[in-house]
Amino acid sequence: MLHPPSYTAGRFKSIALERMEKVRGPEGVECPLGIPFVCVIGWGSMLVALTGTPGTGKSTVAAAVRTKGWNVLEVNELARRHGLLRGKDPARDSYEVDPEELQEALGREGYAEGILVGHLAHLLDVDMVIVLRCRPEALAVRLERRGWPAAKIRENVLAEALDIILAEAMGSGVPVFEVDTTGLGQEETAEAVLAILAGEREKYAAGNIDWSEEALRWS
Repeated sequence: MLHPPSYTAGRFKSIALERMEKVRGPEGVECPLGIPFVCVIGWGSMLVALTGTPGTGKSTVAAAVRTKGWNVLEVNELARRHGLLRGKDPARDSYEVDPEELQEALGREGYAEGILVGHLAHLLDVDMVIVLRCRPEALAVRLERRGWPAAKIRENVLAEALDIILAEAMGSGVPVFEVDTTGLGQEETAEAVLAILAGEREKYAAGNIDWSEEALRWS
C-alpha cells in the first residue's frame, strides 16, 4: 500500500479529529455531513481518478472497466515503475510516495486520458473523481479476510467512516461522484462506474452516502 508523506499517524489523527467534530456537531450533537456538488455537462476526453479506501473494490472494478475498452493505469504500478517508493512504514505496511513525483511520472508517460486507479489517484491532476465507498462494518470484514492487523483495519475503517478520501477529493475542484459498493458485485459496481462515465450524475452525486453514525464506534 502507498501513502503520501503527510499521512503520518499524527496527520491522520488531526484529520480524523476534524471530521469527528463535523460528525458530532456542536456540543456532541450528531449532524449530517453536507458536501457541495458541482455538475459539469459535456465531457470530451478525460482523465478520471477511481479512488477509495483500501478494500472498497478499486482494482477488481478497474479490471472489469478495462474489458469495456477503457485505458486503466494503477497508481501503485506507476510508482514502482518510476522508482518512487520511499521509506516503508512497517506498522502500516505501506510505502511513502510523493504525489508531486507521481504527477511528474504521469506526465513523462504522457498518460492524459483514461482511468487512474488507487487510493492516491484523487491527489493527481484529473478531470473527474469517482470514490468507491463501503459501509465501515462490511469494510472491516473485507480487510480481515486480507489478514490485515487490527490496528491497520481500524485506521482504514475509521477513515472510511469519516469520509477522509471523499473530503480530500472534494478539495480538488473537479466533479466528484461516489458509489456505495457494500451490496454490489464486481459487475454491478463496474456498471455504476460506467454509468457515471456515460453521463449519469444525480444518482451518484457526492454527499448521498453518510457513515457518520458508525464513526464514533471506530474512533
